Amino acid sequence: MIKPMDDNIRILSKALDGIWLKDKVIKHNMANVNTPNYKRLTVDFEDKLRSAMENHESKLNRTHDKHFPTSNSFNDLEPKISIDKSYSYRFDKNNVNIDTESAELAKNSIMYNAVVNQITNEFEGIKNVINEGSK
Repeated sequence: MIKPMDDNIRILSKALDGIWLKDKVIKHNMANVNTPNYKRLTVDFEDKLRSAMENHESKLNRTHDKHFPTSNSFNDLEPKISIDKSYSYRFDKNNVNIDTESAELAKNSIMYNAVVNQITNEFEGIKNVINEGSK
């Protein structure tokens, strides 16, 4: 049987996978800001993760709306890269806006730090259980 704490770590791990890929894609877009005809790439994982969490029926009682549900379906959840083919206002048909990418990079960094803190807290909880159990 999968324990809820293990499930939380798996969910947070999937979130980190998506955040890491998004960071890589944003930096790739920034590197190609002056490449003619380049179309920016995007990563879709937040909506998929949110949807998987909302659609899961858990046998556990959640005491707060923001608690993660348990799910085995998260193993199949993978972030997806897509090409943004939206119109470009530039003459070279490149649709990368460096200001937008910089803001996305900052937002992604904040998200990364938040998820890493959550994972750290999960492991601190495990460490506390082990320490208290050994007394």
